[in-house]
Amino acid sequence: MGGLIGGMLFRSLGFAGDGTSGGGIGLMDIVLIGAILYFIYRFMRKRREQEAPVGAYAQSGSAGTATPGYTPPMGGPAAENSDVERGISHVRQMDAGFDEKDFTDACMDVFFRVQGAWANRDMTTVRDVLTDEMHGILSEDARKLKAERKINRLDNIAVRSVDITEAWQESGQDYITVKFYANLLDYTIDESTGEVLSGSRTEPVKFEEYWTFTRPVGRNAWKLSAIQQPQ
Repeated sequence: MGGLIGGMLFRSLGFAGDGTSGGGIGLMDIVLIGAILYFIYRFMRKRREQEAPVGAYAQSGSAGTATPGYTPPMGGPAAENSDVERGISHVRQMDAGFDEKDFTDACMDVFFRVQGAWANRDMTTVRDVLTDEMHGILSEDARKLKAERKINRLDNIAVRSVDITEAWQESGQDYITVKFYANLLDYTIDESTGEVLSGSRTEPVKFEEYWTFTRPVGRNAWKLSAIQQPQ
């Protein structure tokens, strides 16, 4: 992609061929370059929401899902807070009653519901808070656990903090990412014998997870669209 843009610029500036046909950048070149750059921006932004989910369910190795890690926003705490505040202000333009505390409390409820559904290998109970893609992926992973006669236990979950790290709007959708810092007992057992296959019944593990929620702009219900871990 970069080579295409570079080649266009060089040809437009007369650096191609024998140098006798040089000229300024044409209007169509400018329009095409702008379109390509915008496409690249949209593609990179959209990748955040298209990562397959990972989470406490994958830490024990039972789910078998592998994805690139989450990269927190760059620029330090001050820049990050400024970006979050700007994003939330955009959300409030179509939902004046949006409250950050109420939102993170609701995220906490979803967190426990999803973990419980995963441990039961039945994602139908949380269908209402998952996007179609997320529901499909988690349901398939739960199906694999059942087929292998394994149960991934998630016990003594203790969430230490829930913080908004990103907020933005795109293509008529609100997006907000929250960071969960928590610990729990995460282990997988054989369904028949109860033998621990991985993890520990007694040694808690700590983790950071980034959960992204989305909804159509306005006062609509939020749904979980991505779960990622930091790099």
